[in-house]
Amino acid sequence: MFKLMSAELYRLLHKKSLYIYFTALAAGYFIIAFIRSGGFDENSVLADAMTLFTLLPALAGGFLFAAVYIDDLSSKNLITLVGYGVNKLTIIFVKFILMALFGLVLFGLAPLYHFAVYAILGRPVTAEIAATVCAASLKYLLTALAFAALSGVVTYGLQRATFAIVTYLLLSFGVVGGLVSTVLNTFAPSLSGFLMSAISDRILLGMLGSGPLVLPVAEYVVYVLAGLVLSAVAFFRKEMEF
Repeated sequence: MFKLMSAELYRLLHKKSLYIYFTALAAGYFIIAFIRSGGFDENSVLADAMTLFTLLPALAGGFLFAAVYIDDLSSKNLITLVGYGVNKLTIIFVKFILMALFGLVLFGLAPLYHFAVYAILGRPVTAEIAATVCAASLKYLLTALAFAALSGVVTYGLQRATFAIVTYLLLSFGVVGGLVSTVLNTFAPSLSGFLMSAISDRILLGMLGSGPLVLPVAEYVVYVLAGLVLSAVAFFRKEMEF
């Protein structure tokens, strides 16, 4: 497990496109903020942060998901790993841990960068707004990780790069959640509270002291574990051609 983790860390840390993409994303955000800076008010820092973090699971998490999960499918490295005797469960957990580690760095730096941009443009943040923005960043990090766990089912079950990344993006942009929510609100409204959007909202409220935290965190853990278990089932059932 540690050998695979080390090899994957080396691969990702030496992936030039990763640095190029996120540098371009950061530059693009600064340009957009600069263009809009003439219309900033006291609510802009918080409102714009919420808009940013709503998009991060797709725009940033999507590229990260592709780098962690999809590259192995495109290069046929997944077959090589299994062929050399690497346990499939090890692969699943290492990939998820890597997604969590890089996601933590990404969503940890995002609020700091957001604060720096708005300070440069004349809108420094207060401690209260900073706490809310950081809590929102954590909420969307958890959302991205949950969607990665669910997309892993398609990744390992079908082992088709296009299907895997499209699944993650549909989840991240809320397309799947919106459709499922519509169905549940029509036939079983009480179940809509178990969607990831609702669970992550309750976690955010809990972090801000406006609701319980233990129960939604437990629901989140069950959600992620279910995705990982289903990924394992799909992976073990998939016949691989060596």
